[in-house]
Amino acid sequence: MPATHQPDWSGTARIAIAYHSGYGHTARQAEAVATGAAAVPGATADLIPLDDLTDDVWTRLAAADAIIFGAPTYMGSPSAVFKAFAEASADVWADNLGWRDKIAAGFTNSKAMSGDKFNSLVDFAVLAAQHGMIWVGLDIYPGWASSTASIEDLNRLGSWLGAMAQSDADLSAEKAPPETDLRTAAALGSRVATVTLRHLRGSLAA
Repeated sequence: MPATHQPDWSGTARIAIAYHSGYGHTARQAEAVATGAAAVPGATADLIPLDDLTDDVWTRLAAADAIIFGAPTYMGSPSAVFKAFAEASADVWADNLGWRDKIAAGFTNSKAMSGDKFNSLVDFAVLAAQHGMIWVGLDIYPGWASSTASIEDLNRLGSWLGAMAQSDADLSAEKAPPETDLRTAAALGSRVATVTLRHLRGSLAA
């Protein structure tokens, strides 16, 4: 039976945000995830763009205790840049499941309210499962779901598998996605950091 990944824990949970952004909107979402993660005492956040898959990218991911995947949803699935990263991660998978037991999560953005973003989150979760990672979803009741609710509610798009954001096609990354979606992304980052700290402490006690 393969050995379980046991982190050499320094007392700090290292949260990597591995993401691609086509026009800057998903980058803002990634930054919000990182802000939420870094706000948890005992956690640090590392933003890792996936445009160039250098050795440094793989080294930083190997050192992380959690990896949060992010990409825009194009034509109902993650961007081609993210897919190239996912396929390249087969080398990590082949090396005795190098990401085994790391915490995983995901986020995505599209111009449509739905845009089939759920399919992208499923892709991220399946990728994490193939690597032997442990998936963490969003733990927020759906916002904007009653006659008295507001578009400013957290989780206004009603997703639990991961964080969703929506950016109007005619708005730049300076204006979209809206703050409520960025706050939802930050909540995901915070949750992942909290769960990762619990996971690491439990691993030491086991």
